[in-house]
Amino acid sequence: MLRRLDHLLVLTDDLEATRAFYCDVLGFETGERPPLEFPGYWLYLDGVPCVHVAERAPYEVHAAGLGLSATAAPVDHVAFAAGGYEELAARLEAAEIEAVANDVPAAGVRQLFLTDPNGVRIELNVR
Repeated sequence: MLRRLDHLLVLTDDLEATRAFYCDVLGFETGERPPLEFPGYWLYLDGVPCVHVAERAPYEVHAAGLGLSATAAPVDHVAFAAGGYEELAARLEAAEIEAVANDVPAAGVRQLFLTDPNGVRIELNVR
């Protein structure tokens, strides 16, 4: 039985730019990561590792060794619950990150949509 989203893996050709985006712009923190066969980071929110970042080429070699083929992920976006809409919008603007705003009054949600350095669309929901 499924219980919750465990993590998202973002493959990147620029590991440091991706780490900086998630940490400096969105407020994730780098955290403990077991020794794996490819470079990467585990990025944490509230003490939980929820975004894993891996260097694309070494990860694909590792995955191939497991018998997994490289595929283009059919994912449109990943969504995170967030707080402090105005502060978040200002942080994105200061980082020169373009965001599309959307309000869903019936659900009591304000949303910001943005894109990470690898083309992953991110939805931030502020209730």
